[in-house]
This record gives sequence, C-alpha cells and structure tokens, in this order.
Amino acid sequence: MTKADIVAKISEKLGMEKGDVQATVESFMDEVKTSLESGDNVYLRGFGSFIIKTRAEKTGRNISKNTTIKIPAHNIPAFKPAKVFVEGVKTNVEVK
Repeated sequence: MTKADIVAKISEKLGMEKGDVQATVESFMDEVKTSLESGDNVYLRGFGSFIIKTRAEKTGRNISKNTTIKIPAHNIPAFKPAKVFVEGVKTNVEVK
C-alpha cells in the first residue's frame, strides 16, 4: 500500500477531499520526522511507537580494498508496533 492508496481510502471513508487528506497525512509524517530528529520518541497508543535506536560502534570490512573500517556509533529511527497491533496481524494474516 502506498501513501496515495492511504490518502484515497481515508478520503473515501471520511468523505473528505483527497487534497485535504493528503495535507493531513504529509503533516503527520513531518511531525513524526521532526520529533525524531529533535530526539523525542512518538507514542501512538494502540498503534505503536516511533523510537530512536542507538547502534553501537563496530568494525566493518571494505572487501574491494581488503581493509578494515571503523563504523562509528549512530542513531536510527525505528518503529515498534503495539501489542494489540501485533496480535491483530498474527490472528488475521495467513502465513505465506
């Protein structure tokens, strides 16, 4: 499902114009991104959490030059689904 599909479904369900829904979805994504970039996690009860995970420093290999490189510690955004969300997917989606 793409962002356009999400906008179309919400627009259809709520009877709103697609442009308004698109602006709302874009604004939501911008707020989540801004919050994470400023170091704040975003908690959506019943859906999940957008959190910041810290990756530790590690040693990697450049196989083309056959050398070792040091990858510094860094933060990455992550999504952790709520238990209700996980259970819903487990019970409603068939294993492929």
